[in-house]
Amino acid sequence: MPPTGKDPEVSAKLQILATEHWSLLATRALTYNEALSRVSIFLAILSGMVITLALVAQVSRFGPAFIAIAIPLLSLVAFTGISTIGRLMQLNGDDFRWVIGMNRLRHAYLELHPELEPYFIAGQTDDLPGALQTLGFPTATGRRVGSVLHTLQNLPGMLSVIVAVVVGAIGALAALAVGLPSLGEVLVSGAAFVIAMVWLTRWGRRGLRRPDPSLEPRFPSSNRPPDRTR
Repeated sequence: MPPTGKDPEVSAKLQILATEHWSLLATRALTYNEALSRVSIFLAILSGMVITLALVAQVSRFGPAFIAIAIPLLSLVAFTGISTIGRLMQLNGDDFRWVIGMNRLRHAYLELHPELEPYFIAGQTDDLPGALQTLGFPTATGRRVGSVLHTLQNLPGMLSVIVAVVVGAIGALAALAVGLPSLGEVLVSGAAFVIAMVWLTRWGRRGLRRPDPSLEPRFPSSNRPPDRTR
């Protein structure tokens, strides 16, 4: 027979678990806020650089002075973008940690009151399937975590496309500076974009697959008790 909420020991456990749950929720909210702030800062820098280059282009008519100013400024944008992507990947790892922690707490709730299992829609196990259930990842569509499609749909992936475009623009300017013909500029720009995109995508996928020993599953899905209420 499952313990009842009138048991003082069970009530104390529930209070402790609920306090920790709210703490993880607040920490996860702070993680989201920092991620959005980082993206906003990068986009503000990018917008400022574009406006600056537009003003310089009006004066220099895309001459040597424009190239001399544009390449350093765009290089700064690319560096800022790569730094932002790296931080976003760390924040995604932190968010995964908080999700695992909340899943463990839900598992504890159900150990105390297993009759409540039908009312939970979030994950109750601390392995990857349980975390994906909490995150709402549509596993039924056949998409795989770490796939190219998934990588490009999250914030680091979207910024990777922008940074790759900036790198391509730097390549085009460098080709223009050495006097390559128009076709050469296009080829250099395209190659720079592809190389940057491939490298950033592979970097993002490695970040998703990096194991964390501290998050070793303690309550995996394979050990989940059967639902006795149905």
